[in-house]
Amino acid sequence: MEINKNILVKSTTHQKPILTDVFYHKNSKKKPLIIFCHGYKGYKDWGAWNLAAEKFVEEGFFFLKFNFSHNGGTVENPIDFPDLEAFGHNNFEIELDDLEDVINWIISSEYKNEIDTENITLIGHSRGGGIVTIKASENKKVSKVVSWNGVSDYGSRFPSKLKIAGWKLKGVAYIENARTKQQMPHYYQFYTNFKANEERFTIQNAVKKINIPHLIVQGELDEVVPPIEAENLHNWNPKSELLIINGMHHPLGCTQPWEKDVMPEHLAETVDKTIEFLKK
Repeated sequence: MEINKNILVKSTTHQKPILTDVFYHKNSKKKPLIIFCHGYKGYKDWGAWNLAAEKFVEEGFFFLKFNFSHNGGTVENPIDFPDLEAFGHNNFEIELDDLEDVINWIISSEYKNEIDTENITLIGHSRGGGIVTIKASENKKVSKVVSWNGVSDYGSRFPSKLKIAGWKLKGVAYIENARTKQQMPHYYQFYTNFKANEERFTIQNAVKKINIPHLIVQGELDEVVPPIEAENLHNWNPKSELLIINGMHHPLGCTQPWEKDVMPEHLAETVDKTIEFLKK
């Protein structure tokens, strides 16, 4: 298995590079491409994502995962959040631009002879589930889309009008990272950028446009993105497939760091079911 990590993919719109990993068997055979998007306060090397990548490769896929350019990581330290200033300036538009850049880069890169460009799947976890869903509704190169505990609505996650007024006044609001204890900033531009693009960023609108195979995997016990959100996604696209995994919480059984050499049970089940869906 070939594993090339921390490739610098240039953003066509933003200043920061998009740090990218690829996993594949080098045999010059065209393989279905999977592009994986991490979630909020996430990154490409979080938990057992590397083990998941290897499993997809074992099943014949070419797997790519990346850090959004403004996720808070750096080239020198792609794990955790050494660049909180970048994190504070992130928004949904930047993440959609990053994903577009990654798609365009990989299909014309040195790896193009290993990839079936007619078979591109986007997979996203949590907030990344919304990003891949919106992108799948916009980009005709995308063949299939999968969300793992993916959100159904960005707008509802903003605070009350009173708190938004305080946010505007101060210019920044902070949220604590429970694991690292960092105070992570969100500059007010995050809200204004959402409002300026609200129709595009309303996931319901995107889901209703999707006419490609669409899998929604949801944890029964997800406390961050409750199952009703998966049910909403499925109702907006009745042609989608909905899979509820019993006993699964939001992180799919993962913790950071993940020090075992096998995936946790729920991530393994999620990966297996996703592979079944993609091979239909």
